[in-house]
Amino acid sequence: MNVEVGWSLILGAGLGFGLWMLVSLVPILRRPLLLHRVAPYVLDVSAGARDLVARSRVSPTHVLGVAASPIGDRLTPVVHAVLGAPEGIHRRLRQAASSETVADFRGRQLRWSVLGGAIGAGLGVAGALQGAHVALPAALALLGAAIGAFTVDWLVQQRAKRRLSRISSELPSILEFLSLSLAAGEGLQDALRRVGAAGHSALGRELAGVVADAAAGTSLSSALAMLADELAHPAVTRSVDQMRGALERGTPLAQTLQAQALDARDAAKRDLLEAAGRKEISMLVPLVFGLLPTTVAFALWPGIHVLQVGF
Repeated sequence: MNVEVGWSLILGAGLGFGLWMLVSLVPILRRPLLLHRVAPYVLDVSAGARDLVARSRVSPTHVLGVAASPIGDRLTPVVHAVLGAPEGIHRRLRQAASSETVADFRGRQLRWSVLGGAIGAGLGVAGALQGAHVALPAALALLGAAIGAFTVDWLVQQRAKRRLSRISSELPSILEFLSLSLAAGEGLQDALRRVGAAGHSALGRELAGVVADAAAGTSLSSALAMLADELAHPAVTRSVDQMRGALERGTPLAQTLQAQALDARDAAKRDLLEAAGRKEISMLVPLVFGLLPTTVAFALWPGIHVLQVGF
């Protein structure tokens, strides 16, 4: 196999896949089925009808998914062991406030893996044509697929981490607002509704969701417990436990939330000091490798120049 044949295979496969995607997106010219005609009139009672109406395009990879489903069923335990269990993925997606389901997340991981594997295989084929080892395409394809899958998971983890950090910074103000509302004579549900409608904070939106669940028929204690389980934030869990205790046993809550707000502010100060300690070395890097050599150069260069000219 020479260079021309190898590039012809790569470019031909890319052209064929692109043409297949374009053909799959062409609308089907036929009479609409009864299912499609009835669906707009039963949107309020049928989730399947809502999904059918909301479907804007046909995925060109559906055929691949159907064909690979038997293999996927056998590889599911291995994938869960390597890439994480569905429970952990659901928790990270919930912490990141993502609307994706676990199946959507796995599909995105698969697409990134295929893309990374294709790029790795293309680089491996190019290297093999230049005289590298014949196993290089397979090795680079596996490496690219692994990088693609883990990159998706890493991005979600970073989003969840940033959002939890934002919730930690908002928690003291939210607790103080709640304690003031409770001290003014409002009930807990009314105080949560007021806090949720007061701004656009991440924790405020979560509390607004709790109030909406309670208004839909779920008990307020159960909605708070669900919030604590899904977020898995230690400070929020402690606050929720106090709120549930106040609902179930009638214990006073305003002073407790005020004390928890003070504790949260102290914890934020400690985290800030720890972050400053961790950044100390990185703060010295531009000083040692940038400013200091420049200063030494400016100090020594005139003397070296005078010595060279004088002698």
